[in-house]
Amino acid sequence: MTTSAALLTALLSFALLAVLPSGVRAAQRTPESETSQSETSLPSAAATADNAEAIEKKEHPHAVATFAGGCFWCLEPPFDVLDGVLETTSGYTGGHAENPTYQQVSAGITGHMEAVRVLYDPDKVEYATLLDIFWRNIDPLDPYGQFCDKGEQYRSAIFFHTEEQRALAESSIKKLNESGKLTGPVVTELLPASRFWPAEEYHQDYPAKNPVRYKFYRYNCGRDRRLKELWGTP
Repeated sequence: MTTSAALLTALLSFALLAVLPSGVRAAQRTPESETSQSETSLPSAAATADNAEAIEKKEHPHAVATFAGGCFWCLEPPFDVLDGVLETTSGYTGGHAENPTYQQVSAGITGHMEAVRVLYDPDKVEYATLLDIFWRNIDPLDPYGQFCDKGEQYRSAIFFHTEEQRALAESSIKKLNESGKLTGPVVTELLPASRFWPAEEYHQDYPAKNPVRYKFYRYNCGRDRRLKELWGTP
């Protein structure tokens, strides 16, 4: 090949390369095996997150129960001591307002009830056991509230998250009504679980953070006196 012919061929090759799309040029520089490996061997961030969540649920199975029984401070401790209960949270549920505050709920303007959300391991503690603890810590005969706290925001209720919880709660209410232990019918409501709003941080674990104030409130509210009347000595 003459020098002129070689120069012409080089110019044509350079011109052809220049007009090719950049993606095609990049593909030409990447071996097919390398491309396939890079596309298939690295999991996406979403897939990694999904796998982590699945592993977490498998290693730490948990379920949720929600109960309203007047002042939420008083409902946390009975559940916290149970083996299998992972966490309790005081909050508000059953209302119509977004992000309700303690002042709004206590004023009765949002439709919410003070409630406690219980995160538990069903392999260690059964929902039926949680129901028993709930009953022993409320007055199921009071339609106006609980103990010294009156108003719709303090009434008692069981919020079921599953049909199994609903059936167990219905059975529990029926047994209580037929037991003859109570002087009247159970008025505690059975309602489907709705949006739960955690209460302000200063309400969380209140008995542990403020033991003197908590005991003073509980005593003056007559909670323990009434519970003894209903259920006898614990």
